[in-house]
Amino acid sequence: MHRSTARTRAPRGPPHIPTGRPKEPSLSRVRRRITAVLAVFALPLAWIVAVAGPSQAATATATYARTTDWGTGFEGRWTVSNTGTETMNGWTLEWDFPAGTAVSSSWDARVSNSGTHWTARDAGWNGTLAPGQTASFGFNGSGGGAPANCLLNGQPCDGSGGGGDDGGGGDDGGDDGGGGDDGGSAPPDGQVNLGYFAEWGVYGRDYHVKDIVDSGTADEITHINYAFGNVTNGECAIGDSYAAYDRAYSAAESVSGVADTWDTGALRGNFNQLRQLKERYPDIQILWSFGGWTWSGGFTEAMRDPQRFAQSCYDLVNDPRWAGVFDGIDLDWEYPNGCGLSCDSSGPRVFGDMMRAFRGVFGDQLVTAAITADASPGGRISATDYAYGAQYADWLNVMTYDFFGAWAGTGPTAPHSPLTSYNGLPTQGFTSEAAISALRAQGVPPEKLLLGIGFYGRGWTGVSQSAPGGSATGPAPGTYEQGIEDYKVLATRCPATGTVAGTAYAHCGNQWWSYDTPATVVAKMQWARQQGLGGGFFWEFSGDSSNGALAHAITQGLGG
Repeated sequence: MHRSTARTRAPRGPPHIPTGRPKEPSLSRVRRRITAVLAVFALPLAWIVAVAGPSQAATATATYARTTDWGTGFEGRWTVSNTGTETMNGWTLEWDFPAGTAVSSSWDARVSNSGTHWTARDAGWNGTLAPGQTASFGFNGSGGGAPANCLLNGQPCDGSGGGGDDGGGGDDGGDDGGGGDDGGSAPPDGQVNLGYFAEWGVYGRDYHVKDIVDSGTADEITHINYAFGNVTNGECAIGDSYAAYDRAYSAAESVSGVADTWDTGALRGNFNQLRQLKERYPDIQILWSFGGWTWSGGFTEAMRDPQRFAQSCYDLVNDPRWAGVFDGIDLDWEYPNGCGLSCDSSGPRVFGDMMRAFRGVFGDQLVTAAITADASPGGRISATDYAYGAQYADWLNVMTYDFFGAWAGTGPTAPHSPLTSYNGLPTQGFTSEAAISALRAQGVPPEKLLLGIGFYGRGWTGVSQSAPGGSATGPAPGTYEQGIEDYKVLATRCPATGTVAGTAYAHCGNQWWSYDTPATVVAKMQWARQQGLGGGFFWEFSGDSSNGALAHAITQGLGG
């Protein structure tokens, strides 16, 4: 079993340069959300959570009641009501409990949490509510706290139509709306919400395709990039065959609820799970991503014969053994005519030559690429003619993250994914805004650019200064690797204490972390929409909270 090292996130560019993952441009679709407003009315033994006033045009309400209390625990019940004039197709209810209050079991809804933030999704059979209909679910809990910061389908409890309140500078995994105009629907047609699925995540991370469904994220995304295949000996090759198509999934682990078989010719592993996902969510399109930080070294050799390279990739992506799983290919070369783990000096047009060859072979299948966001003077963007390559691409994933991190062990501390510049930015041109501007100046159409979001943070230890720019003694400890940690961990372990350049940062103890929260993701996607970009993408699924808060924030910010 040969894997592209035990990576825990997107293979990265030189410690200060981002890496990205591609998306699909025009076939976007995300499940429609119904605009909703949450109001909760007091019952005996219940707390008043919110009340929709007569002047508020609420299309849905939810009431909470603490129906039974036995001292050491209690039973709670939420009731969702469709008070509008149109059928409500699915509902998601969110609230915060104070520390010490928690749900221990539930019925008639899928309840999950990220720290003290709780999310309940309809059970499927009770998700469609005609005008005037209601649906209830119950749970057993512990503690004496009352619910707060409630949202129904992303809208505030009082029916005001604004964003929710995440309770301060920290972000606990909930979706605070970010002040955005969330119409409660999917991104408009043509907008992309793409996530990377890491092949090796099925091992130590224990993250599987079914988790995309269970978290509710399958309702948010339009595309998945399966990462990574290898580029070696001038051709595309399987990364990890066991994880890809051989591992047997039990019924409980499977998207379909049916166990894999060992019948001759039967497809198993991630590929079969992705096939089942597409059967359940036929609008989701899947691309196979090749290369990445570790496996980009083979591109230079492969491009000595672009036609052979492209044909080998087409044959592998469309292999009859997994026919129908993939809708195209994503090429993650880090970096053409530049240096990553290895260096390439093929010239500024090599990227465009590659994209032209792949478009010729793949025809109307998706062809995308992940590209650098290094807009520093004389940096990687200026070394390559991306406008030439964009002619043949459905879109380009701009890796607008990993600008700064604890590879600079003594600091200065800086956000790894700044949207804009700020006083004290360590390197000019290391911002999302600068990257998009540089690519547009080359002539890349904005609708072919996707803005990248990292579902993780980067951090230092030995830091006494709360604001960015402080000194440090080294990388902060992480679950899988020093200096990096998943959003789902940081949201509760080190809540955000401030924002800078459109992203969040946190100072807890002697550690300093930067990462995106639902609020900053919404704002970034609103900026992307204002710039006319094609949407957003993220690395990678397993870093999100259990209720898919960041993936939903991308949809919300794009106008869904």
